Amino acid sequence: MSEPLLLRVDNVSKRFGGVKALDGISLEVEPNEIIGIIGPNGAGKTSFFNIISGLFFPDEGTIEFDGKDVSRLDIASRARAGVGRTFQVVRPFTGMTVVENVMVPLLVNHPSTRRARARALELLEDLGIAGLADLPTESLTLAMRKRVEVARALATEPKLLLLDEVLAGLNSREAMEVLPFVHRVRERGVAILMIEHIVAAVTEVSDRMLVLDRGSVLAEGSPQEVVTDPKVVAAYLGSKHQADTVATRIIDEAEELGRP
Repeated sequence: MSEPLLLRVDNVSKRFGGVKALDGISLEVEPNEIIGIIGPNGAGKTSFFNIISGLFFPDEGTIEFDGKDVSRLDIASRARAGVGRTFQVVRPFTGMTVVENVMVPLLVNHPSTRRARARALELLEDLGIAGLADLPTESLTLAMRKRVEVARALATEPKLLLLDEVLAGLNSREAMEVLPFVHRVRERGVAILMIEHIVAAVTEVSDRMLVLDRGSVLAEGSPQEVVTDPKVVAAYLGSKHQADTVATRIIDEAEELGRP
């Protein structure tokens, strides 16, 4: 018997004024699954995250999380239900150390500072970044700050984590350092939806991929199926004839990113 779905997005649409940002999007997510979301700029990726996290409500369609309809729950209620999120722009609390940053969300459920610190240190250890614990956030590289942002999101104990361009601004070496970090998150029993512009990286870590274009689902399937789909290549490059060449390059880059 298969596990119940963690997330079911059913025919969701959203308008902002006269612009239809999302148009009939559906998606099912199983527990502990990693789904990469790609698409051109303006495809609706961040709007999709905003709808799932409760920042905005859908105009049409429903969102079920962990067996319950959460379509009209606000962002705080969905966070309590188990939806965590990072944002494109990383904003750690300045004037604080890494462990203190991770303690902030923990203090909501662990009013004891000692217990919150112990839990934060345990979380950093599990994620392989315990060595950063006592460093001031101002001293961190962008790649380090990205990992701390993920740790803060995990401190809310989510069942589903929305990663919004966690690799943005990183060079190839830094991206290779962060990718294994995504797998560490999954090892904690957390499902992941991951928006990313580096297609090779998404291909490397995802179980499935979803491609959005102009607010609609353009393609969905395994990474291999998606990157060889002529419609996907056309959305990025405007030419179906380049599909085979582009797919081969993406697969090669993904394999390179996955090598130690």
